[in-house]
Amino acid sequence: MGEAELSIILLSARVALVAILAALVPAFAVAWLLARKRFPGKGLLQALVTLPLVLPPVVTGYGLLVLFGAKGPLGRFFEQVFGLQFAFRWTGAALAAAVMAFPLLVRPIRLSLEAIDQGYAEAARTLGASRLTVFLTVTLPLALPGVIAGAVLGFAKALGEFGATITFVSNIPGETQTLSLAIYALLQTPSGDAAALRLILIAIAIALAAIVASEILARRLTREETR
Repeated sequence: MGEAELSIILLSARVALVAILAALVPAFAVAWLLARKRFPGKGLLQALVTLPLVLPPVVTGYGLLVLFGAKGPLGRFFEQVFGLQFAFRWTGAALAAAVMAFPLLVRPIRLSLEAIDQGYAEAARTLGASRLTVFLTVTLPLALPGVIAGAVLGFAKALGEFGATITFVSNIPGETQTLSLAIYALLQTPSGDAAALRLILIAIAIALAAIVASEILARRLTREETR
């Protein structure tokens, strides 16, 4: 593995990790709302959450460019307030990956929350536990396998994100060129097949390793909860 390939892998891992860390708390909050609450517009919220999965990724990328670009309202806000730029930066690649991975985070967390027996939380409340204590000691541990499953699925999606990323931040070596974009660029060159194949195999290995690790961890957590 050459230095250039290692740099691409490290950038891809950073983009995917930042994307999941940024999306995890909002995804849990949305999943909790969908699982536990009834409110007007619940169906619309569910549709909006699912939208990135059914829209062409280039549409999502264009929307991010309009909103978070240098002239976009949110782009100007984040740059003026936090000094943070997204367009044509690796941070924009992380944002695009987070948006595309968001539905894959929400669904397993929602299913995990819906499967929790509310009797545990009610018992804790009758013993004097506050809502925060019940959430931290009952709800969150029981939902953890779903959180892990969602995080791993989201990480794998973020690692392989292409359409929204290239539309929003382009394909800039060393800045926004993640694994999928590098593979695409290599396949456009006559002598890039071998290097593209190496990156494809690396991407497959990373995704498989993440999924296997999550399955092992989720099973251990489930066994501990049932003891």
